[in-house]
Amino acid sequence: MITKDTIIAEIIEQKPNAISIFMSYGMGCIGCPSAQLEKLEDACEIHGIDLEEILEKLNKV
Repeated sequence: MITKDTIIAEIIEQKPNAISIFMSYGMGCIGCPSAQLEKLEDACEIHGIDLEEILEKLNKV
């Protein structure tokens, strides 16, 4: 299960289909060096994305 504390790189590794969700929100997380250490919550805050909304989508993938 993906939580607000899950690292972006781990999400992409566990669920490659999550890439399209990140891209739909304008998050270029795939190649970003920050993705190796950045928590989902932090990335959402930086990009102005609703955390609960993206969590729901990522956990459905």
